[in-house]
Amino acid sequence: MEWSSYLITAVVAYFVGSIPTGYLLAKAKGIDIRKSGSGNIGATNVFRILGKPAGIAVLLVDALKGFAPTYFIRYFLPGAEPNAVEYHSMTAGLFAILGHNYTCWLRFKGGKGIATSAGVVVALAPVALVITVATWIIIFLVSKYVSLASIIAAAILPVAIWATGGSRRILILGFALGALAIYKHKTNIQRLIAGTENRFGMKKEAQ
Repeated sequence: MEWSSYLITAVVAYFVGSIPTGYLLAKAKGIDIRKSGSGNIGATNVFRILGKPAGIAVLLVDALKGFAPTYFIRYFLPGAEPNAVEYHSMTAGLFAILGHNYTCWLRFKGGKGIATSAGVVVALAPVALVITVATWIIIFLVSKYVSLASIIAAAILPVAIWATGGSRRILILGFALGALAIYKHKTNIQRLIAGTENRFGMKKEAQ
């Protein structure tokens, strides 16, 4: 495959990922989600500000933004070798997440990429995602911290990929996605250390 095909894949995936779902849904209801709650455009803040149906809708669409380009790119590569297909899928997944995290429509300020990353992993390593989501649920139920559950799940992701027999390439991508997710939670980490992070359901949600 020529390098231009990877460039096209990256650009298309970025713009798919860059759709600011939470911002648009809140805007349709007359709310600037960036000025409400934690200021994040992701599903957790939307859930708190707009309610459960809106939060679930944003969660699913954000996940779809990661899954769709990562999975369906294979149908635009007729006759490509398996390795080339996997490389294109990985490229699409990475740039979909970057589009969500750094959307050009909001001055490159986006979400934290947890749902979009989950969509990518569904397409590349679905069994590993089951382990990662189970980890997230357990940590959340015990702690009631969305941020802590997301951080630990991000750290577990590459371990889950390795344990379920993912390729070395996908394992490396898993490390990158986990590291990016943890980096995007840096302010949450600071609040967790300081003891000022709020649990889910409290008036001021930090996720």
